[in-house]
Amino acid sequence: MNIQKLVLPLSLQDISQLKQGDKALLTGILLTARDAAHKRLAECISNKQELPFDLRESTIFYCGPSPTPDGKICGAVGPTTSSRMDKWTPLLLEHGLRAMIGKGERSEAVQNEIRRMGSIYFVAVGGISAYLTRHIVSCETYLWEELGTEAIYRLRVVDFPVYVSIV
Repeated sequence: MNIQKLVLPLSLQDISQLKQGDKALLTGILLTARDAAHKRLAECISNKQELPFDLRESTIFYCGPSPTPDGKICGAVGPTTSSRMDKWTPLLLEHGLRAMIGKGERSEAVQNEIRRMGSIYFVAVGGISAYLTRHIVSCETYLWEELGTEAIYRLRVVDFPVYVSIV
């Protein structure tokens, strides 16, 4: 198995070097986003509002961190089912999104769009959220705090383990 150490944000060249099945260790910034955050991002685009961050420079992790226990940097950070984001993914890809992390399969239409746009979909192993938390060095609410766990969080990660699913 090929293991790649990658620094975020990913360039198109970084993505082009990866193959399905590769293991990657990501270092940099992940932005979490689940259903409610995706809906808000899509509304911003539909209303021709400027997005609150540059999708080309972002890796979106389909996750909603659990509450942070005392003395910890972050609560559990397990991936959520990616297919729930499929209805918004093509729009975000059209506006520059390059990298996503989640779990599970994507629709055929989303798979085709990821490939067409030169983007990438990584999977994180579910059920190991305590282990994944060890790779987070900072966690802060970044956007839409009123959404609670569905808010967008900014995670700084070191060697965050994922696998290439669609490229």
